[in-house]
Amino acid sequence: MIDSIPPVVPPGRMRALRQPEFDLPHGMRLRPWAAPRDAPALVDCFLDPDIRHWNRPSRLDLPGAEERITRFHERWQAEEAAIWAIAPATGGPALGLIGLADLDLPGGSGEILYWLLPAGRGTGVMVPATTHVTRWAFDDLGLHRVRITHSVANPASCAVATKAGFPLEGTMRGALLHADGWHDEHLHARLRTDYPG
Repeated sequence: MIDSIPPVVPPGRMRALRQPEFDLPHGMRLRPWAAPRDAPALVDCFLDPDIRHWNRPSRLDLPGAEERITRFHERWQAEEAAIWAIAPATGGPALGLIGLADLDLPGGSGEILYWLLPAGRGTGVMVPATTHVTRWAFDDLGLHRVRITHSVANPASCAVATKAGFPLEGTMRGALLHADGWHDEHLHARLRTDYPG
C-alpha cells in the first residue's frame, strides 16, 4: 500500500533550512532574490528574445516583478520551489535565475530551470551554478532525483546539463509548447547515488 512508503523528504525540512548562498567563478554569486534591487532583471527577462524563445517568462512591470520576488520567498516557505538569483558577488543586481521547481518532496524529485540575461552570458557561471543547486538538493534537502528538460533545438542548455553531469535519458516528443509550436524536449537527470562519496 502506497501510504506505507515514508516520504523521501519529510514535510517541513525545506522550510526549516535557510536558503544558502554560493560563490561562483568570475566574481559571481548565487543568492536569494531581493526587491527592489533585482526587480529589473525579471522585467528584462521577458524583453530578451532568447529567454522568451526557450522559456515562458511573464510580462512584468516593476511592481509586478517585486511581487514575483515576494512569491519566490513564499514558495520556499511553502516547500514548492527554491529560486536563486545569479548576481555579481560585489552586490549588483541579478543577471540570471536558477531554481529547483516542480518539487515532489514525498517522491524525492525536482527539476532545475535556468536563464541568463545577455550581461551574464559567456561567463561560464551556469554549469557551476547548476552543480551547486544539485548538490544542495541532494545533500541538504535530501532529494533522490533531479532532472533538467530543454528543447532539443537549444544546444546551449543541453551543454549546461551535460557539463553539469546530467546524462541524457531520452527525448520527450511534443512535450512543451513554445511560441513557434510544440518542441520535443531532452530529458537529463541525476540521482543522488550518482555523486561519488
